[in-house]
Amino acid sequence: MKVGILAGGLGTRLSEETVEKPKPMVDIGGKPILWHIMKLYSAYGFNDFAIGLGYKGEVIKRYMVDYISLSSDLTVDFRNGKVTQHNDSTPDWSVELIDTGLLTMTGGRIKRLIPYMGNETFMMTWGDGVSTIDLNALVAFHKSHGKLATLTAVRPPARFGHLGFNGQHNEHGAQIVRFDEKPQAAEGWINGAFFVLEPEVYDYIEGDETMFEREPLERLAAEGQLMAYKHEGFWQCMDTLRDKRLLDSLWDSGEAPWKLWD
Repeated sequence: MKVGILAGGLGTRLSEETVEKPKPMVDIGGKPILWHIMKLYSAYGFNDFAIGLGYKGEVIKRYMVDYISLSSDLTVDFRNGKVTQHNDSTPDWSVELIDTGLLTMTGGRIKRLIPYMGNETFMMTWGDGVSTIDLNALVAFHKSHGKLATLTAVRPPARFGHLGFNGQHNEHGAQIVRFDEKPQAAEGWINGAFFVLEPEVYDYIEGDETMFEREPLERLAAEGQLMAYKHEGFWQCMDTLRDKRLLDSLWDSGEAPWKLWD
């Protein structure tokens, strides 16, 4: 099953990092978050990728082309131009790099990628989020219901600490009996991406200006063709510099929850 990754957005909310590179190439622990996402899929045996490029797509192309050489020991014979790799530890990936347009919206990028998906069920995600989601369980859930689309529903981490008060308080304040530093939101689910889709979703996307999160998903839901796989565990997107610093700190601590590979 192929995996599509949208990696063409402008990343305006992370402008400190995206002046010279697209958001999926922003580093977490010295590796682009795109690499982390691909490693997550690869940990479950999904190694065939189609990446939708846009803003500064050449940076991603250059990274993928250079990856094998930069991840291996090399012998370079200047006399004949031959390069020999040693101790190759590169992953077993096949990566298609597809220009999906500079200003194309998420729906338009998906529509442009679908022809590369082999006319069969495929996976899709954004190039800026990591999770502990069980991808095999996600695919099994999708196949069990027979609908056209499955999205992963997540409870996002709260942005601020949660305070628990006792029953005794007055107009000036109250006693805190429990403090949880940025717990997972107890209520409410949001779209965490990590989709499984059938090729027929192509017909639900009008064109490049279509945002997948609007008309296509709304219509799929109205027609009973959209299901949610509920993921209770870790999920974190990288929308802001604050999010990047959080992910960096988790990686540097050696306790990154999404690191499901050796």
